[in-house]
Amino acid sequence: MRGILSGALSIVMILAGVALISSFFFAGGLGSVASNSAEPGGFSVPSLSGGGADASGGPEDKTLLLTVPGMSRLDEAAVPTAEGTDTEALDDNHAIHLNGTGFPWQEEANVYLAGHRLGYPASDSFLAFYDLPSLENGDEVFLTDAEGTRYTYEVYEQKTVPPTDLSVTEPISGRNILTLQTCTLPDYSQRLVVHAELVETA
Repeated sequence: MRGILSGALSIVMILAGVALISSFFFAGGLGSVASNSAEPGGFSVPSLSGGGADASGGPEDKTLLLTVPGMSRLDEAAVPTAEGTDTEALDDNHAIHLNGTGFPWQEEANVYLAGHRLGYPASDSFLAFYDLPSLENGDEVFLTDAEGTRYTYEVYEQKTVPPTDLSVTEPISGRNILTLQTCTLPDYSQRLVVHAELVETA
């Protein structure tokens, strides 16, 4: 009996492994492109056209360091600014700061960061935002700019939105917020979004 149970468990583990590996190849085949359409066909970062936030002010080097204690793979992860269409930046980094959205040193901003849920093995994107659904209201998120200023945010909302909803990229009057975004599983059809508000600068 023990041998049968052990054999069945082994088969289940092998099938789970095959499914996980297949999901990486499947996700890669879907294409990582920016899309605002109802059916993005894979992980998608919003594509913002024209205008957007003013990138002036703050450090000359706009790279941010992201630390999320509630997410095991994000400890002082370097986050460059990139377009939603820059698949190389998204695939090679833990996350990207969406060009055209705010920066933490601005008085009223929506700092929009996007990262892969699964990503690619042997790259910084691998499982970078896998733990995003585990964040809860009150959890802290930290950004550090190139001059060493640390911005502490507190999570206040988590929601799922369709790719057509670009309101999640927009600033909120009188507030400084951070948005973390990844895809929903298993079909990548929606965007999982976590909002946090700036509570301390040091």
